[in-house]
Amino acid sequence: MPQITFVAHDGSAFDVEAAVGSNLMQTALANGIDGILGECGGACSCATCHCYLDSNVYEKIPEPSSMERDMLDCVVDLEPTSRLGCQVVVTEDMDGMRVRMPESQY
Repeated sequence: MPQITFVAHDGSAFDVEAAVGSNLMQTALANGIDGILGECGGACSCATCHCYLDSNVYEKIPEPSSMERDMLDCVVDLEPTSRLGCQVVVTEDMDGMRVRMPESQY
């Protein structure tokens, strides 16, 4: 299983193992990671799983769908590598990836 590091806005980091085929939101919730709320349960309708990906990973995964782009337009601290965690499926090549969470979700 790939190891993913979730980094809080204050710099504290939490290493977790992620199941391939799950998504980042599910992984964060299953491991009690603060800063990823997932209020809509992964339906891409609330943006409470907003996160920032490493640019090297962001460039290798499929682009956001139009629905995800619409939801990202609603987030407070949008960055070039912003994604909704519920829409990012974990793959083996994400091992070692860092996922940052925005301060606005704490």
